[in-house]
Amino acid sequence: MGGDRTDRRLHRAMIVLTLVGIGIATYLTYVHYKGLSPICAINQGCEKVQSSRYAKVGGVPVPVIGLVGYLAIFASLLVRGELARLATAAMAIGGFAFSIYLTFLELFQIHAICQWCVGSATVMTSLAVLATIRVLRIPGEDVREDDVALHAPMGGPEGEPV
Repeated sequence: MGGDRTDRRLHRAMIVLTLVGIGIATYLTYVHYKGLSPICAINQGCEKVQSSRYAKVGGVPVPVIGLVGYLAIFASLLVRGELARLATAAMAIGGFAFSIYLTFLELFQIHAICQWCVGSATVMTSLAVLATIRVLRIPGEDVREDDVALHAPMGGPEGEPV
């Protein structure tokens, strides 16, 4: 079925994006616990963000929250069924909302931009969009080329045999 093919493509893209997100969050978690400065191409923006009072939520480092979120999304992608799709979408949309909040803090409270945070926000935004599409689309809605041939009228312009 064409719809299955589209679903597989969405699923694969989401797996790849989630692995990228896990990579970013793992790096930032490592940097946090090792007490290192993250590699940053933007005027120590990453260091300023990582050392700000907003770098922890309820005492938990933001990269750890991101890592747990990405791992939960990854786990949900390994489960089949509509409930798993809804869970994936809910977590990705929640992650997207959290990313908006963190970006707001970077821009208007910390006055610094972290390229890793922007990368993670981009990944989470993409995941939220794809997960939403995956939940809202009608299974099997895609049309394959050979399906079109099966439903094309036979014969000439008036349906007469050629």
